[in-house]
Amino acid sequence: MIIWLASYPKSGNTWLRSIISALLYSADGVFNFELLKKVQQFPDKKFFKDLIEDFSNFSEIKKNWIVAQDRINLNNETKLLKTHHGKYTVEKSNFTDNKNTLATIYIVRDPRTLVKSISNHFTLSLNDASKFLFASSVIGNSKSFEERKDGILTLLGKWNDHYRSWTRNNNNLLIIKYEDLVANPETELIKLIKFLKKYLNLKTSEKKNKMILQTTSFSNLQNMEKQGLFKESVINKKTDSKVNFFHLGPKNKWQDILDKKIVSEIEKNFYSEMKELGYLK
Repeated sequence: MIIWLASYPKSGNTWLRSIISALLYSADGVFNFELLKKVQQFPDKKFFKDLIEDFSNFSEIKKNWIVAQDRINLNNETKLLKTHHGKYTVEKSNFTDNKNTLATIYIVRDPRTLVKSISNHFTLSLNDASKFLFASSVIGNSKSFEERKDGILTLLGKWNDHYRSWTRNNNNLLIIKYEDLVANPETELIKLIKFLKKYLNLKTSEKKNKMILQTTSFSNLQNMEKQGLFKESVINKKTDSKVNFFHLGPKNKWQDILDKKIVSEIEKNFYSEMKELGYLK
C-alpha cells in the first residue's frame, strides 16, 4: 500500500523527501540526490502505461487514478509516493482510496511564504504567484511548468482546498509544518521516525540521525544543487536559465517581500486554515 508524501507545490516536499530517503534507503544517513528516485512521483506517465493514449485528456487520466494505483500495489509492498495532487473526487473518480492508501504525510507551509517561492519556481510576478494560490489549478508534473505537454496533469485546487482534501477525516495522518522543519529539524525527524515505524520495519541510530540532519540541511542541499548534483531544477521562461530549486528557504520572509494588499487577501481567504495551523493568532 501507499504512504503518500503530499503537499501543495513549494511547501518543502523535496526537502522532506530527502530526509525520508536518507532515513530509509541509506545505511549511514548520508544523503545524495540519487536516493530521491526511491520515492517516485504520482501521477507520472510510467504508472499509466497502456492505460492512457492522450495524456492531455484529464478525463482519461482521472478514470485511471485508481487503476494505476492498483497496479502499483500488486506486489503487496509498502511504498512511499510523492504527490502535489489534491485528494479530490472529480465526477465520481477518486484520486485514491482506502484499498490503496495506507497513510499520509502532509507537508504544509504558510501561504504567505509560498508566494515568493512560487514566483521564483514558475517565473511569475508576486501578484500572479498570489493568484496561483486561489486558482483551481491544473499543472504539469514534468520538470518545468511550461513542459506540461510532456507530463501528466495534476489537480491542485486552491491552497486551503488542497490542505483540507488530505487532512479531513484522515486518521493515518502526520502533518509536518515547513516552519517546524526549519526551526526544529531534529524534533521533526523524531516525529517522522515514530510515525513511519507504525508501517515499516525501520531501524536507525543517533549517529545515523545526526548524519541525516547534517546532509539534508537546507544549506547543504543548496550547496549540492550549486555543484550541479540536483537534476530537478526548472527553467526561467524569461531568461532560459536554470532556476535555483533550493532558493531562499529560511531566508524567505514574507513580511519583507509582500505588499499589504497581497497579505490581506491571503489572510482573509485562508483565515480558518491559517488560524488552525497557528499561522494567525
